Amino acid sequence: MRMGSWNCEIMVSCAGADTVSSHRKKKKWSKGKVKDKANNAVVLDKTLFDRINKEVPTFRVITVSTLIDRLKVNGSLARKAIAHLEKEGQIKRVTHHNAQLIYTRAIAGKD
Repeated sequence: MRMGSWNCEIMVSCAGADTVSSHRKKKKWSKGKVKDKANNAVVLDKTLFDRINKEVPTFRVITVSTLIDRLKVNGSLARKAIAHLEKEGQIKRVTHHNAQLIYTRAIAGKD
C-alpha cells in the first residue's frame, strides 16, 4: 500500500511540472544584426583628390579595402586612385593576385 501512494505522489508532482512548463513564455527570435548603409563618395572632387595625393602615399599597406575604409570612397574610385598613384610613382606594387592588389609607399632613395 505504501508503494502505491508513493507512485501517486510522483504522478501528481509530474502533472504539476507539465502545467508549469506549458505556461512558460515562447522563445522570441532575434531580428539579426542590421549592417549600416555605407555612405561612400562616388565622385572625385578637388578636396578628395588632394587628400588622396597627400595621405595615401604615407600608408604602409595600400589596398582597395584600406582606401574604402579610411577615405570613405567606393571601390571603383579606390581602384582608379591606386592606378593613378602607381603611374605617378608615389606607391609601389608589392604583389598582384587576381583582383587583390597590394601596394606600399615608394621609398625615394631605393628607386
